[in-house]
Amino acid sequence: MIISKKTQIAIIGGGPSGLLLSQLLNLSGVDTVILERSSREHVLSRIRAGVLESGTVDMLRQAGVFERMEKQGIPHNGCYLTDSDLMVHINFRELTGKQVLVFGQTEVTADLYAAQDRMGTEIIHGVEDVKINDLGQTRSKIDYTVNATRTSIECMYVAGCDGFHGVSRNTIPATVRQEYERVYPFGWLGVLSQTPPANHELIYANSPHGFALASMRNENLSRYYVQVPMTDKVGDWSDERFWEVLKQRLPTETAQSMITGSSIEKSIAPLRSFASEPLRWGNLFLVGDAAHIVPPTGAKGLNLAVSDVFYLHSALIDAIKTQSRTGIDGYSDRALARIWKSMRFSWQMTTMLHRFDDEDNFAGQMRRATLSHLAHSETARRELAENYVGLPY
Repeated sequence: MIISKKTQIAIIGGGPSGLLLSQLLNLSGVDTVILERSSREHVLSRIRAGVLESGTVDMLRQAGVFERMEKQGIPHNGCYLTDSDLMVHINFRELTGKQVLVFGQTEVTADLYAAQDRMGTEIIHGVEDVKINDLGQTRSKIDYTVNATRTSIECMYVAGCDGFHGVSRNTIPATVRQEYERVYPFGWLGVLSQTPPANHELIYANSPHGFALASMRNENLSRYYVQVPMTDKVGDWSDERFWEVLKQRLPTETAQSMITGSSIEKSIAPLRSFASEPLRWGNLFLVGDAAHIVPPTGAKGLNLAVSDVFYLHSALIDAIKTQSRTGIDGYSDRALARIWKSMRFSWQMTTMLHRFDDEDNFAGQMRRATLSHLAHSETARRELAENYVGLPY
């Protein structure tokens, strides 16, 4: 027996982009159902970045999900870029009039779940074998299995928020998709520790030993990263080895004053740049990691997904409420214009701060020259700051 459901917008993926899109649509009176392959506990256990652009903060306020963010988030007026002991401060507030907010993606997701529960949105977990059908018809259909029962949802539009490995992107015919990818030959080993942050603002460190990042979640929870070969495993890295390598890569004064402790989470993330075009196929729209991946160096992953939601939620509301198709017809081009600018910035930050295995001595000199230019040019610092706090939608 096949169980049938109906909704206006079916959202595949219960991460932050899917939840935020659903929340904004629901607030405008548009009905949604969210399908998620993992359990809620698994979604909320994923440790992700936590630097929110000013536009992302505004979107979360618009969605009514802001109380904890504003109480617990840490405003940052700048960050540091370093080369050994040279530290260059990028003052976002002075250069752009804006700031970023440090608040973990896991916390954002938890708040969105709570908001969606209050709205009474149907969120179905443990979904398997998803098939998206009839995308060229007036109404489309999603078939899936949950608890061994085959179910079908009829909808007007489908939002593919199901990540890089989800079904949505691959539903677009290969003859239509154009994909672009650069895989970097290293990853980030990330450690979460219940220790005070090494600095009151983020430090992006370039050194002869490789890249490191000193970040934080709150005043007593720090997040640190070091560049590692992709052949490394988490088990290769004891806490002692991690702290030793991190201190080698941070400026001496920071390394000597930082407080270390036992890790409470440790993982290695590969780095890649990836984009797929178009973002629309019939009634299907791609959002977030389903359409693009950026290396974390520019802090753009979640923020780029939120900008997709910005363009798509208003387009869908117009299509449903006023039958205007202008927004949905232009969604792919509008979102991609911003995506590629963020892609460029993330690539630029990655190449500026990381050592590559096959590089010559010229590459190291270029990294140092770039940092020196930032140190002496307000124009260069402003360009970096404008991208970091987030380009306008």
